[in-house]
Amino acid sequence: MRAARLALLLLPLVAAACSSSSHVGTPTIQPARTFRLAGFEPSHPVQPGRPTTLSFTIDQPSGAPLTQYRRGPGPHTGVHLIVVRDDLSTIVHHHPPVAADGHVSDRITFPAPGPYRVLIDTYPANLPQRNFQLFESVDVAGTYHAQPIPPFSPTLDVGGYRITIHGKPRLRAIQSAFLTVTVSDPSSRAATFTPWFGALAHAIFFRAGTLSYFHTHVCGATTPACAGVFGSTRISGHSSTPGRLSVGVLLPQAGTWRLFLQCKVDGKILTAPFTLRVR
Repeated sequence: MRAARLALLLLPLVAAACSSSSHVGTPTIQPARTFRLAGFEPSHPVQPGRPTTLSFTIDQPSGAPLTQYRRGPGPHTGVHLIVVRDDLSTIVHHHPPVAADGHVSDRITFPAPGPYRVLIDTYPANLPQRNFQLFESVDVAGTYHAQPIPPFSPTLDVGGYRITIHGKPRLRAIQSAFLTVTVSDPSSRAATFTPWFGALAHAIFFRAGTLSYFHTHVCGATTPACAGVFGSTRISGHSSTPGRLSVGVLLPQAGTWRLFLQCKVDGKILTAPFTLRVR
């Protein structure tokens, strides 16, 4: 089985005590204490277009499985399972249940051949850190044809729904901004959003090349607990009008990013992939 990638959380340093001597002891660095993925499956290439069981357990630094996760009405709970192909052409976003013993299992259909990154955004309970990410990869059999990232287009058609970013985004790294987005149904009427995973909309960002990740939400009157935090800055969007979203953006690096904007309308999950340039 492939070794799971590790998420560095705590690095305790034991420094030598100072004394009257002119000799200063060298700090002793203890092994990193980490959370890690255990028993990750699939551990071999899978077939495109067929449901595949993806499963794992998260082991704590003590070696015991993590079984206690944050709960509540907002999206900052449990486990976010996000799967993205390396060329950023497709994404899967689930919130699978966690069994009492900490085991997580989900069924995913990979749409096309190629390398996929599996990102597990984890919200533990009763720990100082709010959340952390762990990563794995899945190879989907077949000939991989990487798709070039398309240029920015302000309007996308997603299953007959029209999703538009108004104005040309002018984004800079580490500077918060908001994007005004409208969503209309096939009859050109303003869409009515249904809360999904604790938010009216999810804005999932991946950077081309490095696959750096960021995730914000759009909050409404019925989803007040969905605001996110980046360092000491609270960043979230809002919506109080049918068909209209204000999407919060705060990206850590310059480069080309893909925004996968997701919302639930008329019982359908809409995913609109926009290309954004960040200076």
